Amino acid sequence: QVQLVESGGGLVQAGGSLRLSCAASGRTFSSYAMGWFRQAPGKEREFVAAIARSGWNTYYADSVKGRFTISRDNAKKTSYLQMNSLKPQDTAVYYCAAAPVPEYDRVVSTWADFGFWGQGTQVTVSS
Repeated sequence: QVQLVESGGGLVQAGGSLRLSCAASGRTFSSYAMGWFRQAPGKEREFVAAIARSGWNTYYADSVKGRFTISRDNAKKTSYLQMNSLKPQDTAVYYCAAAPVPEYDRVVSTWADFGFWGQGTQVTVSS
């Protein structure tokens, strides 16, 4: 089991930046590939970014590529999502998720692969 708690959301103007954090507790953090998803009002939850257990492999949705950066610190049991050049369409509740995968360099991006989820943090980007 792993418990996830997101933080760092808030209100920011278009063009601004935020860094989300996902703190994990419980079993060894490095055993999990990590991901970030988001859900806007009236829309389905969508994939944003993912990172392998090693931290070396990452994968992004086209809508955030070049603007968002996912990272992790296994010693601190924390995953991060650095969001730059934010747009109003980035407004959503952001969730971090953990996927127990055996491969050290495997990235997963399908929500069904993630067995553990945080409670979400609201990001609002004003125009």
